[in-house]
Amino acid sequence: MSDKGAGNHSDVTDFTLVGFRVRPELHILLFLVFLLVYGMVLLGNISMMAIIVTDSQLNTPMYFFLSNLSFIDLSYSTVIALQAMVNFLSEKKTVSFVGCAAQLFFFAFFIVTEGFILAAMAYDRFMAICNPLLYSVHMSRRLCSQLVAGSYLCGWLSSILQVSITFSVSFCASRVIDHFYCDSYQIEKISCSNLSVNKMVSLSLAAFIILPTIVVIVVSYMYIVTTVLKIPSVEGRKKAFSTCSSHLGVVSLLYGTVSFVYLTPPSNPELCKVASVFYILVTPMLNPLIYSLRNKDVKQALGKVLWKKKSLD
Repeated sequence: MSDKGAGNHSDVTDFTLVGFRVRPELHILLFLVFLLVYGMVLLGNISMMAIIVTDSQLNTPMYFFLSNLSFIDLSYSTVIALQAMVNFLSEKKTVSFVGCAAQLFFFAFFIVTEGFILAAMAYDRFMAICNPLLYSVHMSRRLCSQLVAGSYLCGWLSSILQVSITFSVSFCASRVIDHFYCDSYQIEKISCSNLSVNKMVSLSLAAFIILPTIVVIVVSYMYIVTTVLKIPSVEGRKKAFSTCSSHLGVVSLLYGTVSFVYLTPPSNPELCKVASVFYILVTPMLNPLIYSLRNKDVKQALGKVLWKKKSLD
């Protein structure tokens, strides 16, 4: 089939997002569920950022990374949730070519950046537990800023490559994306082009950008576990592990759901959509809860804020 017969990406003006294959009357229910969860994402992450900024006791590397994590969670949830909620209430359920490309760009940007931020947080915990005497010297404000800036840079480079390769293809007659957002895998499924280059670029991104973050996290925690097990007292081991449990919970939620969607055979597309909701909305909603409920410093800071508000009232 020629490009003329298949249609080129330059001829595409919009796509149709199928969303969830449910009865039309259930779209209102889906809208309300997304609205509720997204509202909790907003409340939790904005509150976390506000507490960290206003409390001087939280002016440490760990909370600097955590504030960036909250900003990223809020950002990529917003990029996906708003479009999804609009489509739930719309009959056409379309998104423009430019809008689709922008959504994929920002989603890829923030999700890859989050992986690097989580790796930086793992390295921070490694330094705090395995080299406590050098921690304050090594984890300087300058290094933390460089790690965060590098995370955003890697996310930006990755998203540029992802969007460029995804939308460089020719499309078939169908403009229907079987998802509730512009997912690169589903976009490639409606392409008539040879996707060997796309697959090579995706594997390269995974090998040179995604894989290193996983390696840093795994190696950091191998050293952390080895160090903690050498602590003689049970109370000391418990205290050391408690400083890492929140981060481990966040890492497990994100990488677990993303791996399920992208690394398992797509036998049930609807199940993959549900799993996508977990890392797009549920994980960003739970992250502030995980850190606030399992972190004494955050609970104390929140308590001070609530006490101050009560005193003013």
